[in-house]
Amino acid sequence: MSNDRPRTIAELLGEDAPKNWGKWGPDDEVGSLNYLTPQEALRGAASIRTGQSFTLQVPIGRPGFPDPVHPSRSAAVRTSVSDEGFFRRGAEEPASGHHWADDRIDMFLQGSTQYDALGHLWYGGQIWNGYDAMTTDGELRKASILPIAERGVVGHGVLIDMARHHGKDSLERGESFSHVDLQEAARAQGVEIQPRDIIVIRTGWLGSYYRTTPEDFYADWNEPGLTWSRELVEWFQRMEIPNLVTDLVANEATWHESGVELPLHNALMRNLGVAFTEIVWLDDLAAACAADNRWDFLYTAAPLKVHGASGAPVNPVVIR
Repeated sequence: MSNDRPRTIAELLGEDAPKNWGKWGPDDEVGSLNYLTPQEALRGAASIRTGQSFTLQVPIGRPGFPDPVHPSRSAAVRTSVSDEGFFRRGAEEPASGHHWADDRIDMFLQGSTQYDALGHLWYGGQIWNGYDAMTTDGELRKASILPIAERGVVGHGVLIDMARHHGKDSLERGESFSHVDLQEAARAQGVEIQPRDIIVIRTGWLGSYYRTTPEDFYADWNEPGLTWSRELVEWFQRMEIPNLVTDLVANEATWHESGVELPLHNALMRNLGVAFTEIVWLDDLAAACAADNRWDFLYTAAPLKVHGASGAPVNPVVIR
């Protein structure tokens, strides 16, 4: 191993890493989502042909499977607070005699299909737009999920099916690809990634979770996906990509070849302000796109409005 091999995010990305800090002013908290103007919403709407819609959130509490989450998190727990059984066992009921069911849920806000806040991950003591990392102390006072949730996400989406491109149900553990590979797959599908497109990538990885056991899925944790290069980051910046959406738990190949973990979270989200959307169910949408060879659509999403949070669940809706 070379002695000058990068060991940290800062060393890998370099002091001159591409940044969009200040591009939308010193107070910006939504980053590259600023590219999604009303004209981009209309461009997305213009891609609708059949009106067919797809919801992209994974179910919370699916029977037989713990929710797919990052290994550092635990699955959601839903608890019944009230139901007919409560009343049959003697719970007090109102004079009118009506009964009801009620529930509560205990979960990580990033424990389902979700958006990351731009302040979710950082290095060097600064989060998105150069805000001091101490603004995350106790809650995110800058670049939390709330500004993204209040703004919403509406634009022209394009699905690139990397698993189908390689003739697989799912990419392999640790299998990585570049922006060049992404463009080649798009051309093979007969579609072109255009500036300000919301890029949606299917690897098949999430689908594989439901075809195996949680023990096998989490063993030797190493997701496939896009991997860092300076050229890839410059391409995202040049193409003004607002949002990266994938069927991965952490949206990128877990390990860069240097041994650095999750560099794109910093290179794209922290530095460029690209919104990250993770754990997205894409198998049904991909099957429909392949059936009529149409891979673009109107993409819409709005995470929950949670003050000070580093992320929030979302159920994106695609109309094609």
